Amino acid sequence: MVHVVPADPQAVVAVKKKAQSSRSWVLLDSTGETTVLDVDKYAIMHRVNIHARDLRILDPLLSYPSTILGRDGAIVLNLEHIKAIITPEEVLLRDPSDENVVPVVEELKRRLPPVNAIQQGQDYTGGQNDVEGDEDESPFEFRALEVALESICSFLAARTLELETAAYPALDELTSQISSRNLDRVRKLKSAMTRLTARVQKVRDELEQLLDDDDDMADLYLSRKLAGTSPVSGSGAANWYLASPTIGSKISRASRASIATARGDENDVEELEMLLEAYFMQIDGTLNKLTTLREYIDDTEDYINIQLDNHRNQLIQLELFLSSGTVCLSIYSLVAAIFGMNIPYTWDTNHGYMFKWVVIVSGIFCATLFILIMSYARLKGLVGS
Repeated sequence: MVHVVPADPQAVVAVKKKAQSSRSWVLLDSTGETTVLDVDKYAIMHRVNIHARDLRILDPLLSYPSTILGRDGAIVLNLEHIKAIITPEEVLLRDPSDENVVPVVEELKRRLPPVNAIQQGQDYTGGQNDVEGDEDESPFEFRALEVALESICSFLAARTLELETAAYPALDELTSQISSRNLDRVRKLKSAMTRLTARVQKVRDELEQLLDDDDDMADLYLSRKLAGTSPVSGSGAANWYLASPTIGSKISRASRASIATARGDENDVEELEMLLEAYFMQIDGTLNKLTTLREYIDDTEDYINIQLDNHRNQLIQLELFLSSGTVCLSIYSLVAAIFGMNIPYTWDTNHGYMFKWVVIVSGIFCATLFILIMSYARLKGLVGS
């Protein structure tokens, strides 16, 4: 008899947690320090306080279009290989070992101010100078977003340049020599261009959608949201914020952002709009290059079709020429065959020269018929002059 032992619920939960596939992330804070995290999606959701449907956008196993979403405390960014979550204090990048993500991490480390630079700025800057310096500094989320947009625009521009470098010589070679090898080469380049155009178009459409909606752009102002909810006064919260010089600097900016919000500037998205417009123009220029390349390919295809049609017409003319000659020779062969048979004819008695004249007259008749057929075909434009 078999006894079934009930499983421990805690053990089952532990097994499930182990079965869940961990995802590798790299964390960059506002001081430029990086930390590699190997955690599951629930830990990420708890850390940045976003929903599972938003995190699902960053899943590489699922096919989602390019997306820039503004949430309460984070920006969810899905641009090609750049899958990131941006908060007012840190950036989470997925798959840091990816060769395309490594340059983004290095650029973020370079753009974000180092720890000693922040401390020096707080030690040697004060009063009005500190206020002006903070006002000139862009919010952390915008600096991170700018790095991501610059990286993806540069990446797509580089892929476009590589495609142009390979496509234009291949198209010129195809126009000079039409062969199966050149046709297959151009076919592969056209397929690559179609895929790259779709990728560039998705990024462009997402930027255009953001630029058309001020509310969506306002959702990306995470520091402004933090300013409306951060406790800038109070015992416990104030001590916690002042313990970190970085957070203390953010509170200073948050206080001024609260004043700006009170003055009615909460819908002011000019800074982000200028940032997005700059990279929108860049990605639009890349799309224009691909459009020009597509037009060049279409023109080349039209030229090749014209050439093939011309060759086809020449073959039809040759076929007409040969068919007309075959008909005339058939008539000549028929007459010669009839009169060449060993059949006694009464009019051929004692007139042996008659066969020679029959052959000559038949030849002249067939040649005249051939000339008439070709003249008629030329008159109707069926053959070239």
